[in-house]
Amino acid sequence: MDLKLLAIIFLITLIVLTSGCSGNGTNIPESPKTNDLSEITESDASGTTEPFTSVSDYRQQMRDFVIGISTYSKQKNPDFMIIPQNGQELLTSGGEADDPIVQDYIAAIGGVGREDLFFGYDDDNVATEEEDSEYMASLLDVARDNGVVVLVTDYCWTKSFVNASYRENANRGYISFAADSRDLDTIPDYPAEPYNVNSNDIQSLDDAENFLYIINPEESGSKEEFLESLQETDYDVILIDLFFYDLPLTSDDISSLKTKSNGGSRRVIAYMSIGEAEDYRYYWDGSWSTGSSEWLEAENPDWGGNYKVRYWNEEWQSVIYGNEDAYLDMILDAGFDGVYLDIIDAFEYFEE
Repeated sequence: MDLKLLAIIFLITLIVLTSGCSGNGTNIPESPKTNDLSEITESDASGTTEPFTSVSDYRQQMRDFVIGISTYSKQKNPDFMIIPQNGQELLTSGGEADDPIVQDYIAAIGGVGREDLFFGYDDDNVATEEEDSEYMASLLDVARDNGVVVLVTDYCWTKSFVNASYRENANRGYISFAADSRDLDTIPDYPAEPYNVNSNDIQSLDDAENFLYIINPEESGSKEEFLESLQETDYDVILIDLFFYDLPLTSDDISSLKTKSNGGSRRVIAYMSIGEAEDYRYYWDGSWSTGSSEWLEAENPDWGGNYKVRYWNEEWQSVIYGNEDAYLDMILDAGFDGVYLDIIDAFEYFEE
């Protein structure tokens, strides 16, 4: 046979075979896709084997953390109150007011806190832009309408601003505190009495008309002076730190705060950050530094000594609750009526 004819036949056969292979997608497995972040493991990124949390999961991981804290604490004290501050986007599945409500998260909390709703968002003693206020309030309304008490802390001291803060919050059905210091280290001189002062017994957040938020005792010369300044007030709810400097307050200390100056009972709530680790806390190990553990992240540039954490990590969560040395367990043992959870919006750090 002519060599030229043989060459043509060979080329035609080769073309037919190769086109058949490339066109038959069912016979050749596709390469695994890695553009879905939920399928990427942390071993792909850093050589570790800890499961990676997808961008879409960061919010749910924080919800799960709060729910775990609530479930654990209520086993010890069924009336214990869980109040996450900020991070109101967790109330709904998509972070918007018209998205479906996350029912198990709503059921786990008794209140939600929000800073800067009407004053302080851009700068202290400055009105928050209406657009920002309305966005935050739209989600806080979801909480209010589902039986969750809303506690707002505005940062302002001009009397007209203080009046406006209390008025605007009351109009929306929130209870509020106009703090005259971002450091939360003072009992404001104005107003002279708490807004909506009363002598009622406060058994739950639903009974409260006002609250005081003071977690920094620097203005007091001693623990006794600090406690006495609180005992002399008529606030329905007091939010304080478990510690007076390095020493935890005792159950007797907390008990002494549970009666208002006018005789009515009140609730005492402990502040606790769960989205950052603080190097001035009892649990801090001097050998820790950014990257020294699987859960410790970068230092917060705005708050020295505070470090972002991978809050879904079991080792970090064991610092917060579940054993006799854990932070929450110390709060429960001291006789607090609830816990005010800060840095709930830590999910934003990981999403970005």
